[in-house]
Amino acid sequence: MPNGTTHINRRLSRRLVPALIGLSLTATALVAQAATGYPGTHTDWTPYRYPVLLKRLIAAVKAHHMMVVARASASRGAAARGITIPGNAVIMVFRNDFAVTMLKDSVAAGIEAPLRIYVTANRQGTADITYRTPSAVFAPYRNLALNRLAHTLDPIFAAIVQSAAGPKARPSRLP
Repeated sequence: MPNGTTHINRRLSRRLVPALIGLSLTATALVAQAATGYPGTHTDWTPYRYPVLLKRLIAAVKAHHMMVVARASASRGAAARGITIPGNAVIMVFRNDFAVTMLKDSVAAGIEAPLRIYVTANRQGTADITYRTPSAVFAPYRNLALNRLAHTLDPIFAAIVQSAAGPKARPSRLP
């Protein structure tokens, strides 16, 4: 009986060890992705305090001929309940002519608009700005016309963020 048990244990370990290694590597990749965001995500540290960066971002959106379509802020919502949390706001940005083109190219991609830019207060008392490139946002749709639109939007969003973040901005390492 011991020989049969040993044989079964060897067969199990030949299958189980690679499976456990694969599971471990998958979990590690998912944790790393969660810590850094999705592909195409860029975060810059800025020298500006949160409210100043937020105003700079809204001005930059307008200066680059885009529109602030909506704004969401957990810190404002919490403040309305008497709770103080670090400043954060998601600024949703798009423009109707781009929206019409996007929907012509892919109705399904409509869920991605407006595109988002995230401003967060950090531990140093300044604020970070985060966005995903439009080409990364629209890439999963595998649509050549939509990709052309996204590549038109990429430099616009990069310019908006660069204008808002200022010349002293640098890549940030978010916790």
